[in-house]
Amino acid sequence: MRKKHLIIATVVALSASMMMQSCIGSFALFNKVKNWNDHVGDKFVNELVFVAMWILPVYELSFAADLFILNSIEFWSGTNPALAHNTQVIDGKDAQYLVASNEEGYTIINMTTKQVTHFIFNAQDNSWSLENNGQQVKLFSYLDDTHVNVLTRDGNYTTVELSQPGVMAYQQLVGVGGAAFALR
Repeated sequence: MRKKHLIIATVVALSASMMMQSCIGSFALFNKVKNWNDHVGDKFVNELVFVAMWILPVYELSFAADLFILNSIEFWSGTNPALAHNTQVIDGKDAQYLVASNEEGYTIINMTTKQVTHFIFNAQDNSWSLENNGQQVKLFSYLDDTHVNVLTRDGNYTTVELSQPGVMAYQQLVGVGGAAFALR
């Protein structure tokens, strides 16, 4: 008799689990940012951009926007705004941000202060820059297929070899590593 009850309980539990699937969302915005990074260059350039995007909290903001807002919209409406447009509104800790992709790169507008920040790719010198309040700072530029010139925290530039040891040395130089990279 116990075996029969166990079989019935198992069948009921399996049936219930099939009917009560949860929706965790597609994390579309975070995946768009990650997929963009995956195609910036080779794996070493991708790692440098990955480090820069953790320092500048791009990954954190896109993940939080997906977690708290976009996945809920996707659950209730069936569509995710991050998949529908090239412009997104992201709720940050202290403000909302409008993030738009364009032919030059990305524009981020703080909706509270109206401050505009641009991430700009310059094809002439093969570099990425950050522009804020009319001042532009070059984040990094490609020197050749195996080296980039990267901004450090003290405002100087250092040449980084696009290899695992080179990227690790840069991470140590700028003091980035640990748990943030365990998510990758």
